[in-house]
Amino acid sequence: MRDLDKALADIGSIRQQLAAGTMFRGFGPAVMAVTGALALFTAIAQSIWLDEPTGHPHVFLLSWVVASAASAALIGAEMIARTRRHHSGLADAMILNAIEQFLPAGAAGVAIALVLLQFAPDSLWMLPGLWQILVSLGLFAAVRSLPRAVVLAAAWYFVAGVAVLIMASRTHALSPWLMGIPFAAGQLLLAAILHFAFADSDGGDSFTSGRSDDED
Repeated sequence: MRDLDKALADIGSIRQQLAAGTMFRGFGPAVMAVTGALALFTAIAQSIWLDEPTGHPHVFLLSWVVASAASAALIGAEMIARTRRHHSGLADAMILNAIEQFLPAGAAGVAIALVLLQFAPDSLWMLPGLWQILVSLGLFAAVRSLPRAVVLAAAWYFVAGVAVLIMASRTHALSPWLMGIPFAAGQLLLAAILHFAFADSDGGDSFTSGRSDDED
């Protein structure tokens, strides 16, 4: 039994190493574009129906939490389906690897929002910029397993986050557009990058980013 356990552990380790060194094809361009449109829709809706976002921070944040949760659900559902189709036996390891790359930034975003909301509501104006910087860090962490051009999207989110912090610091006001425009542009940029990196046929099997299916 001891030899069997060791063999199983070695196989698990090999699978993790293969997953870490394989291009992850679980993110599709269509859903990324949809999440960008959702961010823009949320910004438009808030600009119409939420007169003073700064005076209603809970409503402002709840809207974006709902939009983020919907986006995460869409991305997650497609990620599972695409990963099982493209990576077959490595699917579970690939999904786990992707989650591990983005989880720290996501958890930090939730923690920062809760802390500011509970203990420093006057500083909530920083949240859109901080969230964009955290998305940037998550993308930079995942670049090694995604198309290399994803670094452009990561850089966009970083620059946008810093710019949003600078602009928001002048008024200390919450703005739907300072949240919606950077996220819409960033997600659409990601969609474009994935579209050109993953030249999917109807079955989603062709790949032109420089790595062959044999590596999966």
